[in-house]
Amino acid sequence: MRGYSARIAGNPYIVGSFACIGGGLFGLDIASMSGVLSNEAYFNVFKNPGYNAQGAIVASMPAGSLVGALAVTSLADRIGRKNTIILASVIWVIGGVIQCAAINRGMLVVGRVIAGISVGLSSTVVPIYQSEITAPSIRGRLVSMQQWSITWGIMLQYFVQFGCSYINGTASFRIPWGLQVIPAIILGIGMLWFPESPRWLIDNGREEEALQILADLHGKGDRSNGLVVLEFEQIKEQVDFERNEGAKSYSDLLKPGVFRRVVLGSSLQMWSQLSGMNVMMYYIVYVFQGAGLTGRRVNLIADSVQYILNVAFTIPAILYIDRWGRRPLLIAGSILMGFFLCLVGGLQGGYGAWGTINGSSVWVITGHGSVTNAVIVCSYLCVSSFAVTIGPVSWTYPAEIFPMKVRAKAVSIATATNWLFNFALAWAVPPALSSIAWKTYFVFAAFNFAAAIHFTFCFPETAQHTLEEIEEVFSQGHTFSAWAISRDVGKRNLEDLVKGRADDEKQGSLEKA
Repeated sequence: MRGYSARIAGNPYIVGSFACIGGGLFGLDIASMSGVLSNEAYFNVFKNPGYNAQGAIVASMPAGSLVGALAVTSLADRIGRKNTIILASVIWVIGGVIQCAAINRGMLVVGRVIAGISVGLSSTVVPIYQSEITAPSIRGRLVSMQQWSITWGIMLQYFVQFGCSYINGTASFRIPWGLQVIPAIILGIGMLWFPESPRWLIDNGREEEALQILADLHGKGDRSNGLVVLEFEQIKEQVDFERNEGAKSYSDLLKPGVFRRVVLGSSLQMWSQLSGMNVMMYYIVYVFQGAGLTGRRVNLIADSVQYILNVAFTIPAILYIDRWGRRPLLIAGSILMGFFLCLVGGLQGGYGAWGTINGSSVWVITGHGSVTNAVIVCSYLCVSSFAVTIGPVSWTYPAEIFPMKVRAKAVSIATATNWLFNFALAWAVPPALSSIAWKTYFVFAAFNFAAAIHFTFCFPETAQHTLEEIEEVFSQGHTFSAWAISRDVGKRNLEDLVKGRADDEKQGSLEKA
């Protein structure tokens, strides 16, 4: 009894992309907050939260996500990748129901923390699951769909909120918050028909199941298929090697070679947050308000264009991330984002002044329609730059660079870094915009330029390699000269693997003799 659908497993795009609904949950959360920042019913129910209080409400979700991401360190290894995704969907439903029923800030924060735990679990384990279950030639494409699902979640939730904004009363925000449990239900039930990660099965002594899943995934059920045999043998070889290296523990993350990758994975997730992208997502209402875009409906329409661009510009990355490579996208994206944020900050600083909007002190551009439009366009270009570069790679790269022995723990640490900085920025940005205003954009621009330097010197290319071949990439060294590592390093076929194993056996026989 397989416990999954062989027909589903045989379609790499279905099996690799369905779990991305877990990423969509994060997107739903972003829009569930950004869409209510101009909703009178929301302000009435939750007692007109100021900049600091609103930042705390928004930050409660990434606070929960930090907990969820760290919990993956034991859950994904103990109960498996598939069951962890199902658990995350159940937790999201609970959090969503509490948010929908919230009657005060405390209840809303509790619901967001619980939903955040789900997002932390899913955002960590889904890329692991995808990277372990897809063929190397399309792994980057499918793991990057995690980012695309986030953009879809943002856009769909925002349009639901846009439509419901015409409803008078609390239904204007309760309906969107209630509807967001539907994707989680679909994810939890649907995963019952999907296979477990073959790498996790082999690591837990279930080799027959793993071989059959690999055959269904990559060989149309044929266990003798060349790619199936190659991957099965490579995984077994890697598992045997890692078992002999030592037990699974946090101390493994500090070992030479592994610690370097922990730093790379965590810093990439840190830079993705410090890029300023979530400022443009969570608080786009504040950004356009400061640009001088007045009127609730006009602001909502302008926001929606940004979310559509976010979805659209992620598509080229999904299609070509394995061809273009990870390094060029990271470097180009950080430089472009830094440039456009400098333009936003410069225009805001040059043409804005302190004013009052809805009783709050706001740095705002008034009487300069062309400058307002320029700020909006630069914001669009900044978001588009992230969508086609850093966004997809920030999920793909950490999921593929770690040895299997520490993959779940290491990816969870990297993703926890994402949520730690997400939490800090979600809370800090509203007060920053209300105090240092346009200078906030230059702070994020500086982070982007620093990231570009780090990407250039320290991040080796991993595209088109199996997870096991990536070990060879990092064994080359070049810690601060990553460009010196060839993209062909580590590439092997079945004949190379068999020959290498025969040579090892021959050497072992000679040593015994």
